[in-house]
Amino acid sequence: MASLVFITHPEVVIDPDHPITEWPLNATGRSRMERFAGLLADRDVSAVYASTERKARDGAAIVAESLGLSDRTDEDLGENDRSATGYIAPPEFWDVVREFFGRPHESIRGWERAVDAQTRIVNAVSRILREDETSGDIVIVSHGAVGCLLTAHLQKVEIGKESRPRHPGGGCFIVIDRHSFTLTQDWRAIEDGFAD
Repeated sequence: MASLVFITHPEVVIDPDHPITEWPLNATGRSRMERFAGLLADRDVSAVYASTERKARDGAAIVAESLGLSDRTDEDLGENDRSATGYIAPPEFWDVVREFFGRPHESIRGWERAVDAQTRIVNAVSRILREDETSGDIVIVSHGAVGCLLTAHLQKVEIGKESRPRHPGGGCFIVIDRHSFTLTQDWRAIEDGFAD
């Protein structure tokens, strides 16, 4: 059965002097995505999508080029809108992220509310599943918070109660049945490959 493989982009070049949306993958992130593209070569991948942010586009381009496909972008696959604050350095950033997931009906420091981001993301993925005319696996390269909000929907739990990617650099993925829009594999790091 065909699947949707949703992957969070791996490590990026952190550059506070440039917009977060324009940060590229760093050498480690590129290497990890290349490794994952190799794993995908054993699957029948027929479409690749990404958010419009540079780091996700970089990852999708690596996968698409490796498989001889073109990649497409969808801005609704983007990270929660954090433009109200711009870059926040860790560890403060992670405190704000915890608030974002812990109070999903509130705007934390002007950020897009988690419930609104979740609706946008679920609608975008549902639209891709509905409108994509290919028949094989679909790969989506997006972001950590996007993946968590999507997982909460798929697991039918409150935002913040979902299972989470465990790799600190990103580069984790879930597998979703393309036809029933149900989760068939929980979060795994690129290095772990697909579950048997």
